[in-house]
Amino acid sequence: MAKTAKTAKTAKDQKSKGAKPGPSGKSAKQPRKANAAFMKPVQPSEELAKIVGSKPLARTELTKKLWAYIKKNGLQDPKNKRMIKADADLKRVFGGRGQVDMFEMTKLVNKHVS
Repeated sequence: MAKTAKTAKTAKDQKSKGAKPGPSGKSAKQPRKANAAFMKPVQPSEELAKIVGSKPLARTELTKKLWAYIKKNGLQDPKNKRMIKADADLKRVFGGRGQVDMFEMTKLVNKHVS
């Protein structure tokens, strides 16, 4: 009887080896599309413009420039890389705080874009 159960399982396994449909029901993998909300240009405030520039730019580009500034100036805590130390320009963006978590930073930066 154990042999029959094993045979049945093997047959079932062979049927499931085909391509499985994805969440949309299609088996072919399609490239991801960029979210239009992230690509929409936003205008940085005067405080944030000192760091990323005054021209309107997509949120993704704003994030890239902000992280480039942080890394260039060594503002990431070497022991806990999630913490960002604020210099004079970033303190204005962070509401006067000297150090913030990277996830909290996103929330604070969103207050400075329109």
